[in-house]
Amino acid sequence: MSDQTTSKLYAIVHCKCPHCRRGDIFTGSMYGWNIQHTKEICGHCAQRIEIEPGYFYAAMYVSYAMNVIEMLLTSFLTYLIFGPLTDETFWPYLIVIFTGCFVLYPFNYRYSRIILLHVLSPNIKYKPYYDKKQLV
Repeated sequence: MSDQTTSKLYAIVHCKCPHCRRGDIFTGSMYGWNIQHTKEICGHCAQRIEIEPGYFYAAMYVSYAMNVIEMLLTSFLTYLIFGPLTDETFWPYLIVIFTGCFVLYPFNYRYSRIILLHVLSPNIKYKPYYDKKQLV
């Protein structure tokens, strides 16, 4: 049997279940033709992903914070390229900021839920039991 545990950072980056850190939380890819959906239960440990009805409404607040940070970063990059905000640079600022929000929407959707599950949910505890390889 292996005594290695899966790190929390690995589970967050690869969108794994917070209970077992093995099962995938989403179906489909983040960017691609397949639409990403959140699974109802983990395929590895049978943990309910949406703990209670409406649980992921709280992810909107996390997504909002992520979006504000992204808008500040894109506006700073736009400032470095176009200079200060004036009447002439208003439209480039607006286009760059909203394009950034649109492009990063799938990222925000996925990682706001992941952050909510892994960092802000005290009810879901990691069980290292699932890291042990089962001998058949």
